[in-house]
Amino acid sequence: MSELTAFGLFAVTAMLVCYGLEKRSHWFILVFAASCLMGSIYGFLQGAWPFGLVESAWVLVAVRRWWVTKNPSRLDDSF
Repeated sequence: MSELTAFGLFAVTAMLVCYGLEKRSHWFILVFAASCLMGSIYGFLQGAWPFGLVESAWVLVAVRRWWVTKNPSRLDDSF
C-alpha cells in the first residue's frame, strides 16, 4: 500500500467514524470537516479532481454545521 493510499484510507475512515459520532459532541463535526479536507487533498493528489471538489464542498458544509451547533443562540446565516 502506498503512502498516498494509506493517507486516503485514513481520511475516509476518520470521516466515517466522526460522522457516526457527531451527535456526541460538536467537536466530532469539526474533526469530520478536517477529515473531509484530507479527503479532498487525497482526491486532488491522486488525480480524481471531481472527488476533491466534492470533498471541499463538504468541508464548507461541515464547518457551517459545527459553527451552528457550537453556537445555537447565534443562528447567523451570514456564514
